[in-house]
Amino acid sequence: MTSTICIDGFNLVRPQGTGIATYSRNLLYTARSLGFGTSAMFGPALPIDALKGFETVALLDPERPTTSLRLKQRVMRDVKTRLSPLGRTLHPIQPSDDVIWPGGDAARPPVDQCWVAQDLFQRAHRAFKLHGKGTPVAFDGGSTAVPSVAHWTTLMPVHARNAPNIYTIHDLIPLRLPHTTLNNKPLFLDMCREVARRADHIAVVSEATRQDVVRMLGVPEDRVTNTYQAVSLPPALVNRPQAEVEVELEAAFGLEWGAYFLHFGAVEPKKNLGRIAEAYLASGVSTPLVIVGGPGWMSEPEMTLLQQAQRVHGAASRIHRYEYMSYSMLVSLIRGTKGVLFPSLYEGFGLPVLEAMSLGAPVLTSNQGSLPEVAGGASLQVDPYDVQSISQGIRMLDTDADWRSDAVQRGRIQAAKFSQSAYQNSLRDLYAKIGVSA
Repeated sequence: MTSTICIDGFNLVRPQGTGIATYSRNLLYTARSLGFGTSAMFGPALPIDALKGFETVALLDPERPTTSLRLKQRVMRDVKTRLSPLGRTLHPIQPSDDVIWPGGDAARPPVDQCWVAQDLFQRAHRAFKLHGKGTPVAFDGGSTAVPSVAHWTTLMPVHARNAPNIYTIHDLIPLRLPHTTLNNKPLFLDMCREVARRADHIAVVSEATRQDVVRMLGVPEDRVTNTYQAVSLPPALVNRPQAEVEVELEAAFGLEWGAYFLHFGAVEPKKNLGRIAEAYLASGVSTPLVIVGGPGWMSEPEMTLLQQAQRVHGAASRIHRYEYMSYSMLVSLIRGTKGVLFPSLYEGFGLPVLEAMSLGAPVLTSNQGSLPEVAGGASLQVDPYDVQSISQGIRMLDTDADWRSDAVQRGRIQAAKFSQSAYQNSLRDLYAKIGVSA
């Protein structure tokens, strides 16, 4: 019988997607390429019984703004929250090809089976916050085979009763850089400890995070495996003729190929946008800076720093910011940039650096966290807290054409170390450690 990997679908249904959603889809594709069956768990707000034959609709129904609950509704919610730690049951449904996912067919997760329990994740998080107790789940498949592994793609106060549990911890940033997030820190720490206690094994995506988990959470080294990540870029975008991309950049942005810098990622403190803008202006370069990213954690201070820098230096015409960009357009911007600026304060992995190197873009990044692991010797590494260091790096990136050319070649070699085949081997080894093979 084929072994089946079941992941949580908590991030898969979000319309704008997240880094963890990207991780989740790639995990499913890779598991399937290894011969595993694939499935996902969902906790929709709508009852699936009301949608016979169209249960997938419940998974994708948008979240609605919270309104004041009537007394009876509050009582029922509180009762269900209190009962959550006693256990929930997941029932199988067949995903429908007729229902369109956010992002279209490309965003449809490659799963053979969906498992559903109404309001699973929200109820489990409320219960853990109120009572400090995790929620056990059981797969009740009837004639449907239960999964061989429950692989939780992020920290979650949920665990499977009738399957081994693997949890992926991407980073411990709320504990390492507490000033950069709005997480409830005691709650985050409690959840880390719950996962460390419950997990049959823990997966991480960098050696930096593995060391953090072992040192800070006291997890034995043999229970933590670094799988790294892989980047999966659509060949149709990667292989577009350069001339075609040049026309697109000029028409859409008024930008020339190789004549602008690029920063992309959510606007939040750890991305260091305020210092990037200050360093860029202090560098004195005339090459425009394009910033792509919507608001994230605590974005207001970063945006204020950016706006003040633009006003003081009169640089509004040189710094172009876009809150949202289609993925195909972002790939074009990465391909055509003179250099990607990504001196983040800390990353659990740093997917933008890998994407940039894979697409042939020179990279300026940070010497902190996992970024030196991902970038290797192919990037220009700076102290992300030192504006002068970032500024000097920008000037070098702007003026040294030989370095940029060499960085492109070394970047492609470095990116190949994080190939799909390497990730396949890591994932196969991970599941073998809990006795599961395809």
